[in-house]
Amino acid sequence: MMLILPDVLAAEQLAQCRHALSRAQWIDGRSTAGHMAAHAKHNQQLAADDPLAVQLGNLILDVLGVNPRFISATLPLKVLPPAFNRYEGGGNYGNHIDNAIRSLPGTAHRVRTDISATLFLTPPEEYEGGELVVEDTYGSHPVKLPAGHMVIYPGTSLHRVNPVTRGARIAAFFWVQSLVRDEIQRETLYRMDTAIQQLTREVRDSAALVQLTGVYHNLLRQWSQT
Repeated sequence: MMLILPDVLAAEQLAQCRHALSRAQWIDGRSTAGHMAAHAKHNQQLAADDPLAVQLGNLILDVLGVNPRFISATLPLKVLPPAFNRYEGGGNYGNHIDNAIRSLPGTAHRVRTDISATLFLTPPEEYEGGELVVEDTYGSHPVKLPAGHMVIYPGTSLHRVNPVTRGARIAAFFWVQSLVRDEIQRETLYRMDTAIQQLTREVRDSAALVQLTGVYHNLLRQWSQT
């Protein structure tokens, strides 16, 4: 399931991130790529241990921790700290699939990358190109969002970032290991939860709504992996 989450960052939070990143010390993005991906990756990143990356990553995690749509759609068990990249001057990232397992920096913990996420930090009018293109059985899906919006999509997806031919594209990216590993099960739970929330607003005192909520939790109990 590909899903766009609008206004993940409020205007003040977005301004804070952009101001901080305007003085960032960027490094060659290939330093964090796997053997195959390094040949396709042409961008810049913040080092994982850069204090600025840690500070802004914690801000994003705090925001997502209280974002009900993000929680409903991903059912997060583990979330890797957000990283930050920059594309300019023709920078791009060719077709690739993200590594299935990633290490949590500085620890022995590992995270299965069920869900990939990109949080756009640059307004689209400030750069040309730079679309995130996700491939699935229904075709190619280019994504270029307003600053502060985020897209999530299956970590199994073939995807790329088109060359940036004017300006600079800055984004945060990270991965989620979900309580529910299966993509179809996870999407089913999200759609059911969305329907329950809508019905709660429309028919709050319905016995059928109570039963449906129970079905949701029983499915989550059956499908979740902890």
